[in-house]
Amino acid sequence: MQTVVSTRPAPLLPPHGPGTPALSVVDMHTGGEPLRIVLAGCPEVVGSTLLAKRRFMRQHLDHVRRRLMFEPRGHRDMYGAVLVRSELPDAHLGVLFLHNEGYSSMCGHAVLALGRFALDFGLVPAPSAGAREARVNIHCPCGLVAAFVECEGGRSRGPVRFHSVPAFALATDLPVDIPGHEKLVVDIAYGGAFYAFVSAEKLGLDVGSAKTRDLVDAATAVTKAVTAQVDRSPTGSGVTARIALQYHKGLLELNQTRAFKSSTTGSVFTGKAVREAKCGDFNAVIVEVSGRAHYTGTASFIVEDDDPLKDGFLLK
Repeated sequence: MQTVVSTRPAPLLPPHGPGTPALSVVDMHTGGEPLRIVLAGCPEVVGSTLLAKRRFMRQHLDHVRRRLMFEPRGHRDMYGAVLVRSELPDAHLGVLFLHNEGYSSMCGHAVLALGRFALDFGLVPAPSAGAREARVNIHCPCGLVAAFVECEGGRSRGPVRFHSVPAFALATDLPVDIPGHEKLVVDIAYGGAFYAFVSAEKLGLDVGSAKTRDLVDAATAVTKAVTAQVDRSPTGSGVTARIALQYHKGLLELNQTRAFKSSTTGSVFTGKAVREAKCGDFNAVIVEVSGRAHYTGTASFIVEDDDPLKDGFLLK
């Protein structure tokens, strides 16, 4: 079932380093969260397993991440996906997730976008005539994730849902010292990545009216203590972790849907626990997350050898 992206004829490009191929990408967004998918130009990512490939890229190809994620080609909130072969026989593709700090184990908004991309770019078998949905098995560093893409005439229509790896609550009501705040109580849950949850009200903020900068600053303070994150969209893996946490606390039942709205863009993801599972010794659930992904364009990025900022930079 393994498929790779086909190489397309290179467009006319401005002068660039002869030894540095252009990086061709497709850009998408899911609820305002960007995703840059590498089509061509990335050197081969070596490794017998997906995690070995991620280590190889971190050690030998990190300049690709910096060039695509950092300014002037990207920005601090850019996310990326490098498609690679998976060692899992059921996977249609493997993916390495890139961002401004490194490489993540899971990215829910990227999975939603990659579901559409994989169908539209022929990385999965064409759905049968009359099919209303196509399944895309995506091997993420956290495990195998199944995306289900609404389709018509063999093409995607926009809405996508995915079933997560087993998600669970790691710790609840955990007291944490946050610089600049009184000791707060947080919950920590796993949805392909670990998230810490704390009420904005306890940080003195109203999510509906607070400035994005204030939310980011508050999240940064929490990050230093428990590894948390604030995003443009509700975030797919964040929704997964929140559903697992709510199910653990008895706040929802199986197949009871919750909607999560971004205070920044107004975009909405929905999530529900579809069945119980185990993750090691933890009681877990498989979470279904739904959202809409859209294409924004294509680009070919080049590097001039004498450019002192060729590997990118980030404004603080």
